Amino acid sequence: MAKEMLLCAFDMNCVSHQSQGLWRHPRDHSEQFNTMKYWQDLARTLERGLFDGIFLADVTGVYDVFGGSPDTALRAATQVPTNDPFSIVPVMASVTENLCFGVTGSIPYEPPYSFARRISTLDHLTSGRMGWNIVTGYLDSAAKGIGQPKKEAHDTRYDIAHEYMQVVYGLWEQSWEDGAVLRDRKSGVFTDPAKVHPVNHDGKYFKLNAIHLCEPSPQRTPVLFQAGSSPKGQAFAGEHAECVFIGGHNAGRHAKSVASLRAQASAHGRDPDDLKIFGAITVIVARTDAEAKEKLADYKKYGSQEGALALLSGWTGIDFSSLDMDATVEQVESDAIQSALMAHGGATVREWAEDLTVGGAGPIITGSPQTIADKLQRWFEESGLDGFNLAYTVMPESIEDFVDLVIPELQQRGAFKRSYHPGSFREKLFDRQPRLQEPHPGAGYRL
Repeated sequence: MAKEMLLCAFDMNCVSHQSQGLWRHPRDHSEQFNTMKYWQDLARTLERGLFDGIFLADVTGVYDVFGGSPDTALRAATQVPTNDPFSIVPVMASVTENLCFGVTGSIPYEPPYSFARRISTLDHLTSGRMGWNIVTGYLDSAAKGIGQPKKEAHDTRYDIAHEYMQVVYGLWEQSWEDGAVLRDRKSGVFTDPAKVHPVNHDGKYFKLNAIHLCEPSPQRTPVLFQAGSSPKGQAFAGEHAECVFIGGHNAGRHAKSVASLRAQASAHGRDPDDLKIFGAITVIVARTDAEAKEKLADYKKYGSQEGALALLSGWTGIDFSSLDMDATVEQVESDAIQSALMAHGGATVREWAEDLTVGGAGPIITGSPQTIADKLQRWFEESGLDGFNLAYTVMPESIEDFVDLVIPELQQRGAFKRSYHPGSFREKLFDRQPRLQEPHPGAGYRL
């Protein structure tokens, strides 16, 4: 039986995530992101389409590299205003039963003690549908928000992340034994104190001596996502991640990233297939190829190149306001998101900006349902990916079009499931127990 592709929606709790300027389109509703209805309607649509999850991006800080000011990002709604991504999980979970949630939490700005409680709470409320996208931050503006002059160096941020994982693994996996919670009404004992243990960590970056505040949730540790593509990032993913999100504008680039990530997993003693790897993709679909082409042209009329350059400046640490639009930017050293430079190497500033007005960090594919399915299947087979992260353009029509037009075509071909697999997020993805399994390092913290 052919491998079925996995699908996550790629979104953010803001107006304009990747496709800069499209909030101005007359059919776009993304400015309603502050409402419960917006997210509940989206969740219902995704579950109707049997999406495995929604991957919620996030950024701490504002994009103020472009022109040395946040003004352009504010004018263009370039990922600002933005709300907390974790807060909308219960909103969506309340109207769904199977849709899962991969939510971005930035290590420098989330104390591990309170963060572990937040994740456990959400894993309880969703009956085990939680995932965490582990990021290390990339904006100096975020560091300034917590009293630091600038962010730590790129590789140092990953050193901090490794230690952070030790702390949260201890809280999730070690603090409460199985069977600690008795709920014994007759004896009046809710929890057996002998089976609850403090986590004592005295490290370079974190110090902790406390018990976890939550009883064990269905998964204990959430499904672990990661999106780094630098050598440090890939090594971190090979050790800790269960799902990896990668960029890249062609199947060949994806294939190289997939091979490198699976090699990293092997180097850490893990089965390479223990990584589920998702590639960024943007789909413009209509009833015919010609209609899809017209739709893309229509969308591009509303794109904001300034907003796109503000985003790119933040991603790369390069102030694009000082460069000619037809200048070519070659690979340079960056302490921000290194994959942004690698993905656009050799392109002009103008080409970079146009890329981000529709589609964002991933490639755009357009066409009829049959054409889209052909392209997705070919990409899926050539790249070795496990699935795709579908970026939105105009909301909610881009997601509704995909669910109504592309999903049935993929199902007819046997390329996508016709029903959800039961259980937690981890069980749905890997067809295994809800908890981390050896040789994953988190499983080693279990008493």
